[in-house]
Amino acid sequence: MSDDASDPGTDPTSNSDANDPQTAIDSQSDRRREQLDDRVFEHSAGDEQEGIPFVGAGPGNPRLLTVAGKELLEEADLVVHAGSLVNSELLDEYCSHADLVNSVGKDLEELIPLMRDAYEEGRNVVRLHSGDPAIYGAALEQMDALEHEGVPTYFVPGVTSAFAASATLRTQLTLNEVSNHVAFTRPQGKTLEPEEDHISEFVEMGDVTTCIYLGTHAVRDTMDRLLEDGADPETPVAVIYHASWPDEDVLVGSIADIAEKVEEAGYRASALVVIGDAVTGAGYERSYLYGDWANRGSSSGSGADSSESESGSGSGSGPDESTDDSEASSD
Repeated sequence: MSDDASDPGTDPTSNSDANDPQTAIDSQSDRRREQLDDRVFEHSAGDEQEGIPFVGAGPGNPRLLTVAGKELLEEADLVVHAGSLVNSELLDEYCSHADLVNSVGKDLEELIPLMRDAYEEGRNVVRLHSGDPAIYGAALEQMDALEHEGVPTYFVPGVTSAFAASATLRTQLTLNEVSNHVAFTRPQGKTLEPEEDHISEFVEMGDVTTCIYLGTHAVRDTMDRLLEDGADPETPVAVIYHASWPDEDVLVGSIADIAEKVEEAGYRASALVVIGDAVTGAGYERSYLYGDWANRGSSSGSGADSSESESGSGSGSGPDESTDDSEASSD
């Protein structure tokens, strides 16, 4: 049992509002803030742990499921999954032995008791989210509600669709002298007020690759707003429908014309929108990572300091900045 769940204050029998998920969320959030400095991080991502794992299924292709996720699904007795957002081939391949529950249409008041009761009965329960559960997954509210009821939980990362999209486009989200930043965002909608929509700000920065989740239905509005805000109409845009799925489709255009292409294709959901010069990969400069930066300005051009170093960044940082873009992770 986790530290949070073991406290008497989180015992459902001691709180008349314990069955209210928002009460549980507020309680766990307060405790998280209070205990942040004292928390002991006993596990790293991928470690075997007790409790209900919240597993990222990846972008769609079952081969992009992590090893940890595969092992947990193969041992599961109950898998609560995100409906059509999870490829049915993945469920067939790794979950055919388990009871499957589609979470679509169910609220927390249904999901939390379902998972709690199964776990307390000794069953192996897996909560399966599409992509990575830490990116627009609403996972933490479920985890907090379960922890409040004494059920430990933990994250198992997955490959988010932005990374599958970059593989499909055969480009990097960060490129030296082109894009030094990546923004994961969404358009204004149910959870965002207009003033909280920062897409125009990201695009205006110029050296940002902007990845828009949950925004296929709003491509026209998004592009119109970008143009109104002064964005370059020729800025490259790609829309990747069902990244890594068998029916994957890619539309490439610009801020000026991508909306028309999306409307012609009839896509209203399940696509990622990527904006920025990294879409085409044009104009990038050789990075320091595999460059001879150690000898730049040296008259000898050789010596011990000229050995290849992994400390440079693939997005323009010098030898004194120790970054490894290949280890960066999200979704």
